[in-house]
Amino acid sequence: MLERTADDNQDDSPADSRTRDAVEGPLRVLGVDPELGFAGGETQVLGLTLELLRAGHDAELACDPRGELYARATAAGVVCHALSIRNALDLGAAFRLRAILAQGRHDVVHFHTSRAHSMAPMVGGMARAMVVTRRMDYRPNRLFAPYLYNRAVDAVAAISVPVARALEAAGVSPDRVVIIPSGVDCERFRPPGADERRIARERFGIASDEFAVGTVGALEERKGHRYLLEALAALGAEPGSPRVVCLIAGKGSLAGELSKIAERRAISGRVRMLGQVEDSSHLLAALDVFVFPSLKEGLGVAMLEAMASGLAVVASASGGVTDVIEDGVSGLLVPPADSHAIAKAISRLRDEQERRRLGAAARERVCAQFSIAAMARRTVALYRACLARQGPNEGRN
Repeated sequence: MLERTADDNQDDSPADSRTRDAVEGPLRVLGVDPELGFAGGETQVLGLTLELLRAGHDAELACDPRGELYARATAAGVVCHALSIRNALDLGAAFRLRAILAQGRHDVVHFHTSRAHSMAPMVGGMARAMVVTRRMDYRPNRLFAPYLYNRAVDAVAAISVPVARALEAAGVSPDRVVIIPSGVDCERFRPPGADERRIARERFGIASDEFAVGTVGALEERKGHRYLLEALAALGAEPGSPRVVCLIAGKGSLAGELSKIAERRAISGRVRMLGQVEDSSHLLAALDVFVFPSLKEGLGVAMLEAMASGLAVVASASGGVTDVIEDGVSGLLVPPADSHAIAKAISRLRDEQERRRLGAAARERVCAQFSIAAMARRTVALYRACLARQGPNEGRN
């Protein structure tokens, strides 16, 4: 397993000028992400594409025209090719992707999601290099993974050490895996000024004497929202302390169940289910503490955004979260599925000085190690390393 990408100058004597251009010059890259929703992965895909364009590369996307990524990317000026993928055996999608690739000579095709990964074996030879990103920290299918990741593509970008270990457990060769953490826009996500914070709290109806904790993420079991609600119920109303309110942004299959939990625990008046929030930076500006109670997590883009915003974070020690947070230094880690530990950590963060200390350290760490610009640089280095290993006319067959 490689913990960083190869250096841009790995190949000092490329076979000819066209290979040298691919290794050293602007690249032509097609990213593939057919998802309809816009979650952390799509944030990364759009952020990477925009960074590639800013760096002078020719970066385009193939995505579902019904999806949010297509809409946002098009609005940002990215060239998007219409591509819907129903499942891993969608031959029609494979033919459409081959037609897209036939329109131009792409140096790299980058597959970003599981359904996108399935297209790689069907478009072999259509680009000089093919790369996939793996974001999940559970082991992929042991029958398909070795072929896909060891033979059908040139390299796998894993977003954290646990993701890389899960790949290796499925039979993926360690020398095929490069760790490239997710990134966050540290200019967009930053600590708010006093007026920005006041306006944000007014927007979400948070009183000046309320202590606001919150989270952002899909309302699914793996995200652990129920343990945050149980923690809120355990906190109660401590004498002399501000009332604790909880804001939950996101949509998913557990929306109704979470509302019922709040009702059963008599905390409905302190819980606000916000649904999908268009711009989470406004919510983050209104919070005192961000809680990330995920039971499984590749890395956690929402957590990175909260840290970049200068918030003290309470997070479950699951998956790639431990790659980011050092307990007691850049945030507080708690055991997964432990509502008592979450409540205790939130109580600790009632202390403003402690919140400020952890929030400042969190932002410093994220901006130094987990920026979107750093992620893009590492990704380009991976592209170039793959191309340097290819001859001038080679692609995967």
